[in-house]
Amino acid sequence: MPGKSLDVRLTVGVEEEFLLLDAEKSQAAPAVDAVLAGLPEGLRDQVAHEYLTSQIEINSPPAQDLAALRDSMAVLRGGVAHAAARAGVRVVPIGTCPVAGPEPPVVDQPRFRRMVERFGALSPGPGLNGLHVHVGVPDPETGVQVLNHLRPWLPLLHAATTNSPFADGHDTGYASWRSIMWARWPSVGPTPYLESYEHYQSLVADLIATGAMLDEAMLYWYARLSARFPTVEIRIGDVCPTLDDTILIAALIRALVGTVLGDVAAGRPAPHVAHHVLAAAHWRAAHDGLAGLAVDPATRHTRPAWHLLTRLFDTVRPELERNGDRELATILMGRLRSRGTGANRQRAVYARTGDMSAVLDYLALRGVG
Repeated sequence: MPGKSLDVRLTVGVEEEFLLLDAEKSQAAPAVDAVLAGLPEGLRDQVAHEYLTSQIEINSPPAQDLAALRDSMAVLRGGVAHAAARAGVRVVPIGTCPVAGPEPPVVDQPRFRRMVERFGALSPGPGLNGLHVHVGVPDPETGVQVLNHLRPWLPLLHAATTNSPFADGHDTGYASWRSIMWARWPSVGPTPYLESYEHYQSLVADLIATGAMLDEAMLYWYARLSARFPTVEIRIGDVCPTLDDTILIAALIRALVGTVLGDVAAGRPAPHVAHHVLAAAHWRAAHDGLAGLAVDPATRHTRPAWHLLTRLFDTVRPELERNGDRELATILMGRLRSRGTGANRQRAVYARTGDMSAVLDYLALRGVG
């Protein structure tokens, strides 16, 4: 049974990364500076460069009310899309570009130049676009315990966000090809089981000392303590194709964090799932999405992914209710079930049209706020 509920709603915030696409051709456009320059003044502090010049990132303010989060994300998505249109490009919510084309340059910033010098061509192509959800926690020590409790659930959220089945004009056989490409970075992977905040800091220091990271911001575990905010940051997903999908994932993650905080307060230990089982579960999530099987970490066997996601929803239902999110989350879960993930939707468009440009048109049209 979940632990005792908290007295206040936790804050939740979202970061989303998008592909910038040439308005006339189906290829990535190195246009981030032009898009940023065209933003309204009030949005500029919430929109940023990402690693490549064909990517752009939006950052919501933290919110306790899901409707407020949705409103701010709609304004950001819409504002970036309008600025992109004025710059002659489109904003596409997709994990990675499905067609080959000229490789856009890395953004000319000192830190990114150092990453290129250290790690070489680990991130080729037009960029890998993810979804990061931040949820407030009381302190780092509690945050570390939350990370331990989250570990078994993250592959299901990974599966629910799959949105990159194509690369180089072909179906990769994976629902999230971004995940497979992203895993080449040395600091990417399931969060290890952590003994304490001191243990967390020690592991971060080890990874920096070995050269696997430049700094703490390069800690790319699937969940981590934010280096900038008093939050846990869940960062396993492809960017979602619609705002509905993003809001559902944010609601589920906040409710899951609230649920496990109750377990922490009640003194319940986190399940100690072996690293190799979690790695296998995340691989399965990237491969199947929600259309196939998922690994049940409790049994180490595969079960239908939707069965396990429904179990997650039932587990966090009391917290969704307490946050006032249950009704909306139920509606959005129903839409996800009927439409499938972004990967399912992309494959359906391609099966109908045989045209990768139609896939990108579909996402660009539906991705605006």
